[in-house]
Amino acid sequence: MTEPSTIQPDDPFAEIRPFSNAEAPDVFRRLVRDQELIETIAVWRFPVPYRLWRQATRFMARAWLRAAARQLSTVEDLQNLIAPNLARMIQKTSRFSVSGVETLDLDQPRVYLSNHRDIAMDPAYANYALHRTGAKTLAVAIGDNLLSKPWVADLMRLNKSFVVKRNVNGPRALLAATKLLAGYIRQAVNEAGQSVWIAHREGRAKDGRDLTEPAVIKMLTLSRRREESPESVLSELGIVPLIISYELDPCDALKAAELAAGDGYVKTEFEDVASIATGITGEKGCVHLHFGEPIEPGLDVASVVAAIDEQMVRHYRLYPTNAWAWERLSGDVLPDTLEVQPGSISRQSFEARVNAVPEKHRQHLLRMYANPVNRALALSGQNQDPPID
Repeated sequence: MTEPSTIQPDDPFAEIRPFSNAEAPDVFRRLVRDQELIETIAVWRFPVPYRLWRQATRFMARAWLRAAARQLSTVEDLQNLIAPNLARMIQKTSRFSVSGVETLDLDQPRVYLSNHRDIAMDPAYANYALHRTGAKTLAVAIGDNLLSKPWVADLMRLNKSFVVKRNVNGPRALLAATKLLAGYIRQAVNEAGQSVWIAHREGRAKDGRDLTEPAVIKMLTLSRRREESPESVLSELGIVPLIISYELDPCDALKAAELAAGDGYVKTEFEDVASIATGITGEKGCVHLHFGEPIEPGLDVASVVAAIDEQMVRHYRLYPTNAWAWERLSGDVLPDTLEVQPGSISRQSFEARVNAVPEKHRQHLLRMYANPVNRALALSGQNQDPPID
């Protein structure tokens, strides 16, 4: 994945960490020569000419890539190039708002644990929010299942992503990969002063229930030395929950189809790539990101999980789409005690969206919007036995 000259022999995290500024020029040069990347740019930048004059559009794509690469020599250069494009895309597909960030010391490196609804946009919104304040952007965890092409891996690691190894065979190899990941996160936060973004679960919450997986919190403790307790490691990482709320999920129909298929569902080869594209370009309506309160130090794994989940419910912003789905499933009227923020989507368009999916998928789609309401009711004690989950 990387050229030998970029790897330091004493760097245990070389295979998974983001590329450094010292490594960036070599990686940029490698990308300019990558034929698959050139082909991809030809299709993306020149879609109409590509169908008629492929050789010519490849030449234009190579020239465009070289011109772009000449402007870049550091990771910050790449992020500054991306930022305006990301801003335009966010403004085009969503109405974005942020809360909670003003109460945090953004100079203190932390682990930001986020609920996970969209592969690319969850961390993108977090980094955009921080970039607007002038704070350092986050290093972002990304599964190696999304990095099958070398040029994709190069671009992601240039953009401060680190690799979570999932395609590992055998329990020993899995444990070694998990310890390596935990060690990198701790080194990044406590030694390099780099905050990191990780999802609080493996895979997206397709049913709308943002439940923290204890295995993720246990993973963070695997960097501990013999004399250290899991509680002390978790305290050292300064965990802060991130709660992102989408008025519309661009991938809702895809998620509903997967849920309807159950255990028999088989993911296609390029399905994750298609989901990324849909999540980036699809309509999202209002999107709200809340930076939560730092988790109290000294808690054990189970207590950290419970504290994160409580914030995930308490700070999740409910929109009319959530209320309409809950009322349609429950046949009841939403209690006035729950606060629902104004949205940008009409009820008519939401109903049309629901009715556009196959009937056997409809209940699953409605549940993913209704379950945040159900969990809010349960937290407030109004619904101790949620019938929709």
